Amino acid sequence: MIRYPAPLRPSDTIAVTAPSAGVAPDLHGRLDFAMKCLRDKGFRVVEGSCLRGGNHISAPVAERAAELNAFLTDPAIRAIVPPWGGETAIDLIDLLDYEAIAAAEPTWLVGFSDTSTQLLALTVRTGLATLHGQNLMDTPYDLPRRLLPWWRVAGLSVSDSFVQTAGSHHRAPGWDDWATNPYVTTQALTEKAGWRVLHGPDELSLHGRLIGGCVEVLSPLAGTPFGDVAALGREHSADGLLVYLEVCEHSAFDVCRQLHGMRLAGWFEHANGILIGRTSAPDAASMTQDEAVIDALARLDLPIIADVDFGHVPPYMSFVNGALATVTMEGDRREIVQELA
Repeated sequence: MIRYPAPLRPSDTIAVTAPSAGVAPDLHGRLDFAMKCLRDKGFRVVEGSCLRGGNHISAPVAERAAELNAFLTDPAIRAIVPPWGGETAIDLIDLLDYEAIAAAEPTWLVGFSDTSTQLLALTVRTGLATLHGQNLMDTPYDLPRRLLPWWRVAGLSVSDSFVQTAGSHHRAPGWDDWATNPYVTTQALTEKAGWRVLHGPDELSLHGRLIGGCVEVLSPLAGTPFGDVAALGREHSADGLLVYLEVCEHSAFDVCRQLHGMRLAGWFEHANGILIGRTSAPDAASMTQDEAVIDALARLDLPIIADVDFGHVPPYMSFVNGALATVTMEGDRREIVQELA
């Protein structure tokens, strides 16, 4: 059973903590601006102790785990959003109190990249719906009308559904200089985009419960209790799964090996289809990113759709781990409908 948090409403409290990388002083302007954007929408924002400063981690692992545990079990906190991801959030996965989190009133945990480490573990271990969407530092950006920002998705009620559609353009690789301009809210979508079928019929409709995230940080969880997607699939075998995966920076050879490992760990045993996010990660000498996916996953004979609007190349869709989703590619129609059911 998937447990959905109560709808996020104005005046509710959002906690900001960094379970992975901290925010250096030269980016505090962007951090403050992003929190102001949430306050301007009517939310209360509380700042955790594990946030400002540090390097690849915001604080020692015991402190980060304790703060995330506290926020996830505090009934006054309705959502938790980190500034961004990072590199080694896997270090606190076995320090989370899953029993206490499962017993507490559900709270939204939001983010992508390294944050998907915790998102996946919480959904798999506790049945808590988690929200793969913009991190805090991305929250000020205006999104195309076809996409929903995370805070709107978190405002939905159980049994609500929402639609997002594929776009024609995405942003060129690279990041804004938030140190110089912390107040930027627009992104130029100059590069042509479009969903592509890597394996399967050109027109298709897929249905199942969403689960996934960033390949680099999730593949080490395969075969562990914290990444037991096969167990989630067995629990929801009547619906099946839609597994979504994206690559940040690893080369095609690395990605190929990681996807094979996830396949061998049973990630796709109950999958009805696979969604691959847009990436700017490099090809290898004799293997492209597409070929890495095909090498590892085409033998499953599942439909595979590539260049879906999520991952490290903006703009990003919001995906709810555990939600029922229907993905449609028919004629000019390219959409995903999610239901909090």
